[in-house]
Amino acid sequence: MSFGPVSRRTALQWSSAALVGAAISIGPRIARGAIPRLLQDGQKPTDKRLGVLKDLNGYFPFMPSKTPEEWAKRADYVRRQMLVACGLWPMPARPAIEATVHGKVDRDDYTVEKVYFESHPGLYVTGSLYRPKNVTGKRPTVICPHGHWANGRFHDHGEAKIKTEIETGAETDSVSGRHPLQARSVQLARMGCVVFLYDMLGVADNTVLSSGLIHGFAKQRPELSTPERWGLFSAQAELRCLNALGLQTWNSIRILDWITTLPDVDPDKLGVTGASGGGTQTFMLGAVDPRPKALFPAVMVSTAMQGGCTCENASLLRINTGNIEFAAMIAPRQLGMTGANDWTREIETKGLPELKQHYALLKVPERVRGKHYPFEHNYNKVSRRMMYEFFKDALDLGDVSLEEREFKPLTHEEASVWVGAPIAPKTGDDAEVALLRAFAAEFQQQLKDLSPSNGGSYAEYKRVIGGGWDILIGRLLATAGTCRLEPTNAVERSDYREYTGWVRNETYGESCPAMLLLPASWNGQTVIWLTETGKAGILTTDGAPKPAIQKLLTAGTAVFGLDLLYQGEFNADGKELTESPRVNNPREFLGYTVGYNHPLFSQRVHDVLSTIAGLRSHESPPQAIHIVGEGKAGAIALAAAVQAGDAVKKTGTLFPGPVFRFGQITEIRDPWLLPGAVRYGDIPGLQTVREETTSRDPSAGIMMSYQDAVNDKTTTEIANWLIKG
Repeated sequence: MSFGPVSRRTALQWSSAALVGAAISIGPRIARGAIPRLLQDGQKPTDKRLGVLKDLNGYFPFMPSKTPEEWAKRADYVRRQMLVACGLWPMPARPAIEATVHGKVDRDDYTVEKVYFESHPGLYVTGSLYRPKNVTGKRPTVICPHGHWANGRFHDHGEAKIKTEIETGAETDSVSGRHPLQARSVQLARMGCVVFLYDMLGVADNTVLSSGLIHGFAKQRPELSTPERWGLFSAQAELRCLNALGLQTWNSIRILDWITTLPDVDPDKLGVTGASGGGTQTFMLGAVDPRPKALFPAVMVSTAMQGGCTCENASLLRINTGNIEFAAMIAPRQLGMTGANDWTREIETKGLPELKQHYALLKVPERVRGKHYPFEHNYNKVSRRMMYEFFKDALDLGDVSLEEREFKPLTHEEASVWVGAPIAPKTGDDAEVALLRAFAAEFQQQLKDLSPSNGGSYAEYKRVIGGGWDILIGRLLATAGTCRLEPTNAVERSDYREYTGWVRNETYGESCPAMLLLPASWNGQTVIWLTETGKAGILTTDGAPKPAIQKLLTAGTAVFGLDLLYQGEFNADGKELTESPRVNNPREFLGYTVGYNHPLFSQRVHDVLSTIAGLRSHESPPQAIHIVGEGKAGAIALAAAVQAGDAVKKTGTLFPGPVFRFGQITEIRDPWLLPGAVRYGDIPGLQTVREETTSRDPSAGIMMSYQDAVNDKTTTEIANWLIKG
């Protein structure tokens, strides 16, 4: 489409629809005064994001797709979101595993062996390997993450507890009831399966990272929160998407890598089952790894509470998704579930019907089942019995008994992998730091290998690193929604007209205060100029355009200023935001907030995308849109340009020296913290993705850094560059 000259009246109209519904005051030329405002003191914009944040106790329904093709696209995105959140996009290297298998215990019709191996330098897998006796050939195999049972594989309900369980009908046998984790492993082995019951991090033998850290973390540790020395849950760990859930999921993936190499394991008949936190791990593994053919997450799949432990949450993980959809990712493979008298009590009416519809869409309605049992949150005999029947069918076990029989539980010495082992791994802060550093070093090497300057291709870099940024930001221009520009006031100035009004995103219920400075002779070019203080940053204190802005106006270029979320008029008290909002949870874990809500940085990028979408959908769209960002807002400008693709022609960023990097951040509530930013190359990573988007056109972007703060001289240089182009 060619853009010819437009009338000044047409150019001045932000939105013809808005003009019908609101009278705009266009008065005579007047003297400048204070910076114009849209709201009275104490007022805030009408914006859904200013409401109560979503948390793990929210409502997480699943809406089945309309077609298999639509679902395939959605599933690809959700899988990438899960992998990014877990620090597994791209996947770390997976060399052959050298496991230590020892301490065999021989029972009547099965054996148990101790297993441990390093899944990554400093990170271990520990567990018990059950094998059926008197069988030949490759066997169906079930791996079992145990979940949140005290002492994990060593769990014993105790005499008092089992008495209550028997009275309620949850259990019928004192031995199986007291040792339910061993009971299901023994029974599955007696049904002919190889079984691996393994420790979650921080439990039983897997104590390189302590239980208090993995499952009970509550307070930030300043001594482990610096750029040089950092541990889990710190800003530095968040910037790399290194978290407890990701480490556990990595262990589960590596278990599949290892167990499928055993001579008696049939890699085409793999199952996974766990309850509570083990249920979370079951559907996490099933969603990101196609190898398991049958998965049975117990008492965890729900539209209600999504998992309360720090080991079940991660930044970015459940934004616009949840556990029901994670379970749906298992389709068309076999899926079984149980609910109890907890947050899963409504599984048969909320979640299961939608999953059945989903499976029917994929033409395998018989492959999903679920049942609520009126017992407390556990993996009792009644639900275990359902699981045995599920695996009998799903793994084609033949004519086997589903009834648990008496067995002799393993003692602690018989089960512990470190009893009789030649080594025991180091624990403590130094071990934690070294473990995370090993992952961080590998991530850095992956970036280097992917870099086009080191022989990688731009296309692959954009697919992997750009694909990571897509998840971090969480919105593309194509998904920005229906957006419009709504003016409320216009004032004549000497050589331009000053509009104030709103950028409305009708799809998401978002509204940003905005200002458009439109020159008398508009050349069809519009610059979105971002600052750390919002739209007021394009004006002097007396309301005049700053020199660089005036230079653009004189050249005929329109300038758009924005109050991004929690800038300018978003702050009723007029104070700059110093800490990002958080959910009502006393534990200082970022994942409880931005595991369910977009990070503030991303939401600000969304505001820019809404503005671009509004400009492009206008009846007289600009011939070209450019973005400039001052200071830290340069990162927003760059990210918005990446997500907008070729809809943005030029991108200018002005970083005061030393240049801003996400990697400098040390506080988890820093408003500029973006989880995963360092994982995907920080600012240089964004720049490289942007270069690929613009076909590596050097005229499409410029980054300027200065030893001093951004000032009139530096901003004018950017203005000159825009005008010259």
